[in-house]
Amino acid sequence: MNNLLQRTLSGAVFVAVVAGSILWHPYAFGGVFLLVAAWVVREFHLLTNRQDQEVNVPPAAGMAGAALLFACSYLHASGLLPVTVFAAYVVYVAAVMVAELYRKQAHPIHNWAYFLLGQVMVAVPFASLCFILFVPCYRPLVLLAVFVTIWVNDTGAYLTGMAFGRHKMFERVSPKKSWEGFVGGAVLALAAGYVFHLFIPELSLWQWLVFAEIVVACGTLGDLNESLLKRTLHVKDSGHAIPGHGGLLDRFDSMLLAAPMVLIFLLVISV
Repeated sequence: MNNLLQRTLSGAVFVAVVAGSILWHPYAFGGVFLLVAAWVVREFHLLTNRQDQEVNVPPAAGMAGAALLFACSYLHASGLLPVTVFAAYVVYVAAVMVAELYRKQAHPIHNWAYFLLGQVMVAVPFASLCFILFVPCYRPLVLLAVFVTIWVNDTGAYLTGMAFGRHKMFERVSPKKSWEGFVGGAVLALAAGYVFHLFIPELSLWQWLVFAEIVVACGTLGDLNESLLKRTLHVKDSGHAIPGHGGLLDRFDSMLLAAPMVLIFLLVISV
């Protein structure tokens, strides 16, 4: 009971922080998610640096890269600065790569690879949230819908999987996920898409329904990708940032693939 209470309270705080920062003010979103992006990249590098001393990426380097990319994306997507602001990020990445010349590590190529992987796998998805929020105009409810759909899908998949789950999706990677749970989450997400259509007019009904299923499919794959990472590294959680839930990477794993794919969809339908 104590663990359930802890999970419930920490989960409620997590949802309140995510939803509140998005709805309150663009600066609140920018500040909160910049810090979250940096922290998630930190967790990623603390995990991948465990590999028998073959990988030694300074977590601070990854955190700074994620924060810089997020800041550049926010400033450009919000219309404050032109696209040339990304030159700062490009220069930073080049500097991190060149720095391996002076660190004299045993496996510099591994450090290059995992630094870039952290940026692509974690920093880029968080940066894409800025464009979902601001492009083509300021739409906080659309961005919030990404997270609500993820939460609805997770709830539907969990309940349906517990009740009817028989056929495993990827037992080698995530033994608890079932195809029945996936379908249950997808159906509940469609219902959420219909509700979004009623109250958020930025997208039409069919667009909301496609939006929901993109989040379901890509969110599930993102979750599985993070499970594959943890299983490969023989760890249960990415960290202990959220009591009873693990690390922030564990909480944002579905978003890492869903957000970029949602952004692509929004850009396509706005053409």
